Formats: sequence, C-alpha cells, structure tokens
Amino acid sequence: MGDHARRYRVGIDFLRFLRRFGMPEPVPLFLAPMAGVTDVAYRLLAKEAGADFTATEFTAASGLSRQDAKSWAKVETHPRESPFIPQIFGGIEDEMVETARLLSKDADVVDLNFGCPAPKVTKTCAGAAMMGEPDNLVRMVERCIEASDVPVSVKMRLGTNQDTLTVLEIAERCAELGVLRVCVHGRTLAQKYRGVADWDMIAKVVEVCEPYDTPVIANGDVIDASSAAKCLEVTNAQGLMIGRGAIGDPCIFGRIKNELGWEEFDAPWGDANQAGQKHWAWNRYVELVDEIGGPYAARNMKQHAISFTKGLPGGRELRPHLHAIKNFRLIGEPLNIALEAFSERRHNTLIVPEAIEAAAIASQAGGWRR
Repeated sequence: MGDHARRYRVGIDFLRFLRRFGMPEPVPLFLAPMAGVTDVAYRLLAKEAGADFTATEFTAASGLSRQDAKSWAKVETHPRESPFIPQIFGGIEDEMVETARLLSKDADVVDLNFGCPAPKVTKTCAGAAMMGEPDNLVRMVERCIEASDVPVSVKMRLGTNQDTLTVLEIAERCAELGVLRVCVHGRTLAQKYRGVADWDMIAKVVEVCEPYDTPVIANGDVIDASSAAKCLEVTNAQGLMIGRGAIGDPCIFGRIKNELGWEEFDAPWGDANQAGQKHWAWNRYVELVDEIGGPYAARNMKQHAISFTKGLPGGRELRPHLHAIKNFRLIGEPLNIALEAFSERRHNTLIVPEAIEAAAIASQAGGWRR
C-alpha cells in the first residue's frame, strides 16, 4: 500500500472513531474532474481555497494512448500539485489499461471515469454508459489496477436509468478488487443533471463498501455548508466531491470548512464577502495561469471568466463584452475591474464603465495563438 493510500485509510479509521463518540466529523473535500474547468491553474487555486483533493479534466484514453499532444496537455501537472490525480475515460479496455500504465509513472492515483453522461462520451460506450455493462466495467478496473504502479480509484453513477441501478453491484465488486475509493454521483445516466441526487442510494453504496474498508465519496447537489452537512448525515460518506458548485466559485471549499467548524481555515481572501472572494479567486487564477505558462495554460480562461460572473448582478449584461475578447489572456483585467468595483460596493452591479471600456479595448486585439 502506497503512502497516499495508507494516509487515506488512517483518515477513514479516524472518522469512524469520531462517529462512535458523536463528535463533529471533518471529511476531505474533492474538486470534481470537469472538462474545460479543472486545468492545472484551477486545481492549484482550488487547493489554496480549501479543497483537499483535485483531479484533472477527464481525458480520453484514446487520445492519451496515441500520444495526442492536446490530450496530454489536459493531464499536465505542476510541482506544487500533490497528490496528482489524472482522470481518464474510454470504452476500449486495452486503451484504458495502457493509459493507466502510462499515467502511473507520474501520478499518485489514477482515477477511472464511469460517470460522465455526455452523449459524445456515452455513444462510444464510455463514461456512464459502462454502468450498463457491469462485467466489462469490473474487468476493465481489474486490468487497470494490475497495470498501474499507483492506486486506482473509480467514479460512477447509479446506473444507466432507474430500471437498471447497477451501482451497488459494481461498487462492491470494485471494492473487492481493492480500489482506493469509490465516488458516486447520485443520479443515473438518463437523468444527466436533472432532478435531485439520490443520497439514500449513496448511503447503500457506503454500506456495501464498508466490509472492504473502501471509502465512498458522495457527489451531487452539494452547493454550500448546509447541503454538505445534510449529505453527510444521509449518506455517512467518507468524503464529499463538489463539481458544478465550484465552477466560478472555488472558495466554496473554504466556506464549507469554516461554516461547519471543521478547521480554522486561514482564508487567503480574509473576511471578504462572496463577491470579494470571487475577486480574490479570479486574480489568483490569472496569476497562476501566468506562472504556469506554456501554450495551453490559458485555454480555459474565457470559460472561467464567464463562470465567475454568474450569480452576480449585471453578470448577464457583462458576459457579451467578455465574449467579444478573442485573446484569452486579455480577459483578466476587465473582469478584475468589474469584480473589484462591485465587491467594494463602488458599484451595485458588474456593469462598471471602466470594465466595459477595458473589454472594448481588449476586443480590438488579435486572437490568441498557441
């Protein structure tokens, strides 16, 4: 058992000790792997903002196994990133096995995705579509474990639809194989992100994995400290994974820790309100992109910038101005101006004249070239 796996098992034993005596239970918080979101800079940002674990964008094993440069850019890492957890998906067993072997040379954990509901993924019988083929999925996991030099974890859904909830069988079989942990999103493939996550079913997954000492991470509908506490109460899970709630708001992790009294998290944004937190986080993300450098570091900047405006007054009106900026690296300053003015209450909306002017100037510049 590697150091990462050993530390994780000790942590789970400690949680059981706390539960026995009715004490508060801090659990690790995970940033979910998301395409177009969890690039290196955003993962480092999330860790600074309170996340305990992060994973790369989910990446096709087909591209990695044939050494596609853009695919490998999605699983790049940084010396400060620890642990490094690349996530892969694919419907061809040999490609998944070879990719797990390749990634295990530098990774601390290799995570296998059986939860993505995107049609472009599931049409090749990859992602959540694999939940409809339990034997094939489990054989793939077994072979990846054999090929990898580091622990393997899995992320899955409840099944392909409400009539075929295969998660209990698959999770238990994966636990029996010795996966490091099982993460479960509480919806089916057919649901995608509609409806409500079924935390009760995740609780059943926790039960079937317990005899194997395999921790279960609950995912779905955790958007703040209140929902985090409720999810843990219902599921008894050993960790929480946050996806959509962390898009444009990486500070959610630190807020949950502080509001639940899990630890004295030293928030780098001080006592700023949520708008101020977004201002800090956006500037820090831009700094990290510049620090990382390279041809792909800024590839998600526009998508992140748009996400940071959501939920704030004037965000919808500001977004067209940001969309007009073709050079990704020039999008930082207009959004910085808007967030700063709004968070400091100099404006009651993100529609700040100076930000609009800065965006207009930036939009006149040429497009970004790798």
